[in-house]
Amino acid sequence: MPFKTSPTLRSCGLALASAAALALSAAPAVQAQSSGTPAPATTQSDADSRLDRSDRKMLQDLAQGNMAEVDAGKMALEKSQNAEVKKFAQQMIDEHGSALAGVQALARAKNVTLPDGAGAMAKTKATALKALSGNLFDKEYAKRSGVGDHESTVKLLQKIQKDGKDSDLKALADKMLPAVEHHLEMAKELAASTAAAKS
Repeated sequence: MPFKTSPTLRSCGLALASAAALALSAAPAVQAQSSGTPAPATTQSDADSRLDRSDRKMLQDLAQGNMAEVDAGKMALEKSQNAEVKKFAQQMIDEHGSALAGVQALARAKNVTLPDGAGAMAKTKATALKALSGNLFDKEYAKRSGVGDHESTVKLLQKIQKDGKDSDLKALADKMLPAVEHHLEMAKELAASTAAAKS
């Protein structure tokens, strides 16, 4: 079946852009340094800016998930000759790049150090994908990075919604989830299309 871009493509991008904007707005405002008005040593916002261990781990995992999608998309642009695969890959680069910026902004606001790159499992998948070519690459990219990774991200966002303690983190998950669910549906269509194509 041919892969068709959903008519809600633009709204999907706007959802992730909104998530990025939300995370940026979560950063505590810098207190005005007016003359004769020294800033207090500690404030309630300082205490509120910290995440507990569980929330911190989920935010770090979310960052790595977005990094993995961007990295896989860049590889697909280089290796695939399929126009629909390349179109999907570019959208993943753009929208997960925007989502990653939002995660990074929230991490700065919450004093969380994020990993430098995708996790070990994502790197193992990337190594396996890099060894493939042609339609076999397209199939595995659609199946692993498209379907598999988005399923994992949906589960992570749902976990944040359910178990997260920080309101800003939960709000970010609320904003991101619809877009990622839409990505998953697109990926399933792409996986079906590439599976039906001749090698």
